[in-house]
Amino acid sequence: MKQSNPLPIAADAPSCDSHGCHSCDTPEPKTAPVAPPDAALFRIASMDCSAEEAEIRRALEPVADIRSLSFQLGARTLAITAPADVLPQAVEAITKAGFKPEPVQRPTGAGEVVAADVEHGLGAGIGRLGLALALAIAAESIEFFAPETRVTQVIGMALALGAIVLAGLETYTKGFRALLHGKLNINALMSVAVTGAFLIGQWPEAAMVMALYAIAELIEARSVDRARNAIKGLMALAPDTALVQQPDGTWAQRPAAEVPLDATVRIRPGERVPLDGVVLRGNSAINQAPVTGESIPVEKAPGDPVFAGTVNETSELEFRVTAAASNTTLARIIHAVEQAQGSRAETQRFVDRFAAVYTPAVFVIAVLVAVATPWLMGWTWTQALYKALVLLVIACPCALVISTPVTVVSALAAAARRGILVKGGTYLENARKLRAIALDKTGTITEGKPKLVGQQVLAGADDTLQVAASLAGRSDHPVSKAIAEGLKLAHSPVDAFKALAGRGVQGQVGTKTYVLGNHRLIEERGQCGPAIEAELKRHEEAGRTVTLLASDEGVLALFAVADTIKPSSKQAVAELKALGVTPVMLTGDNNATAQTIAHEVGIDEARGNLLPEDKLQAIEDLKRKHGPTAMTGDGINDAPALAKSDIGVAMGAAGTDTAMEAADVVIMNDDLRRIPEVIRLSKKTHAVLWQNISFALGVKAIFFVLAVFGSATMWMAVFADMGASLLVVANGLRLLKTQTTPRNEPPRVSWRPIGVSQADVADSAR
Repeated sequence: MKQSNPLPIAADAPSCDSHGCHSCDTPEPKTAPVAPPDAALFRIASMDCSAEEAEIRRALEPVADIRSLSFQLGARTLAITAPADVLPQAVEAITKAGFKPEPVQRPTGAGEVVAADVEHGLGAGIGRLGLALALAIAAESIEFFAPETRVTQVIGMALALGAIVLAGLETYTKGFRALLHGKLNINALMSVAVTGAFLIGQWPEAAMVMALYAIAELIEARSVDRARNAIKGLMALAPDTALVQQPDGTWAQRPAAEVPLDATVRIRPGERVPLDGVVLRGNSAINQAPVTGESIPVEKAPGDPVFAGTVNETSELEFRVTAAASNTTLARIIHAVEQAQGSRAETQRFVDRFAAVYTPAVFVIAVLVAVATPWLMGWTWTQALYKALVLLVIACPCALVISTPVTVVSALAAAARRGILVKGGTYLENARKLRAIALDKTGTITEGKPKLVGQQVLAGADDTLQVAASLAGRSDHPVSKAIAEGLKLAHSPVDAFKALAGRGVQGQVGTKTYVLGNHRLIEERGQCGPAIEAELKRHEEAGRTVTLLASDEGVLALFAVADTIKPSSKQAVAELKALGVTPVMLTGDNNATAQTIAHEVGIDEARGNLLPEDKLQAIEDLKRKHGPTAMTGDGINDAPALAKSDIGVAMGAAGTDTAMEAADVVIMNDDLRRIPEVIRLSKKTHAVLWQNISFALGVKAIFFVLAVFGSATMWMAVFADMGASLLVVANGLRLLKTQTTPRNEPPRVSWRPIGVSQADVADSAR
């Protein structure tokens, strides 16, 4: 059975950034590892890629008693579960492998979940690299314009050497370490190519290549961090402090991370909610866009949930804290970004396998060019060696390897910002292959809450409806509550009230005794006639639950209650059909109700009276009939089917923890239209992935031919290679701004709450 990571969910895939872009050949984990709470956490700044993860794993193999290792490449952290006396040995082994592990404290709040990310900036080292570029240009100028004398040659070589040292010290360090471990990463290839060029007298070009490479790396690193940290902006949404009620009734500001469960917190208009909770007092509109992706503020009243990071718009609220700062919905979303990195997209795994073969193959070709072409093609040894060095630069798979993780991370971040949490790139990419989707009825297609949809007074006085409202208001049954809420009438005093198990309620209003109950109760009272039976049949065929009000004289009124369809369900079904996905409804309700609801939303096939094991069998049937199949649900009874499907989608707002843990995608605002959005985003992500792969391979092919048979130079090769890397990164980052809303959907409403800055609104809307 397919496994998945716990909620929450969304988006940092393992990536090879520009500092260590090379083949990632580590085995693909089934799920992202989750670090135990007692693990020691270390930050390893130079851990750029899963190949470096493999090096660290190999270094730690001889260390006994290590129970588990949990890597987070996006945050560059490693959690080691081992006895305290073993940790120093582990640190020493990692250090000997060429890495510098730094102990860090475990995160305690939402704002610290990914705080270990290494920030790259254009300002970091720009002065040093600017000087290196100036020295390289000076060396090139001397080569082209100065007379060829011993003095000018020495000066030019000194300038070139200075540029190489300033720009390439880190490259040489990493390259030397990679060669010691038998790895051919970009740093190793560049180190060999630049050193070889310098030794054969091409010192100006060697200096220019290293300077251009280092500057391009800096720019590329900044671009990669944009993708890696795209979701990180959510951290700033949750305030660091909260206004908490003290035991003596006063209010005081306290750090959000220190606020205990069940504490009472107050938020004023324009303030952000610091923690998850349930409203105790007040009514207000909350902008929930950062968490659920809803563009319209949601009205909140006592008993309604509020989420950390959302904006209180209109009135003061007091709420009871239901989750610690480290376990709020927002914190769990951010944490999911890291956990999703354990599930790599299918295309990314293909690229990793390809790069593992491509780089050594081109390296072998370069060696053959250097050794064989002077004999076969009559080139001089210097020409042959120079062409071989150009091929070494071309052998870098940087643009190819980096294109996939940046694209996937950008897509996952874009989905998360719209309230769609995906547990990994593999599910996002595979969503485009879906051919059928099973939809649970209650809470998925429908609201999951009964409402009064029809009423009919058959006899009695003018106060008949008020009597019904009074009886219904005394009952805790969901159907009775729906009637009381739907009638919205003042309640009269009810005497001698009692519940009739499995039938309804009874009470005295004024001088008369009334019952409010189901069909069975009325039959037992002998008050069912042909006209009433016909009305009951009509409503029941429409999937409604009928409750009747009766006195000793007879039936006075009839009330039809139904689980109403969500406004978005019909449009979502239409969009799924337009995308070539067949929707099928699965429900435990009777077949009549299932067919009625299915017909209303446009679903052609509906199956009712299903137990959890029946839904499981239905998923298997759909997979055989249609192919890749998704399941959407929100209850515990949906969990087996969610896990069995190719992609499980849980309704997050109303869904149970069991359903969300079994699912691969969570829709935070329970809007079914998010599912076709996922499919459209999947198609776009796949297209961008192959655009990047095709472009990167095309550039490689062109320069491969030019290197061997044309006049390509080293600096042209490095410029093209790094330029291609920057272009594929920029193309992948376009997904951060992707719009997955169909053209026929109304534009989203924009607003600016009182007391909230335009920057805050922009953050929320992203």
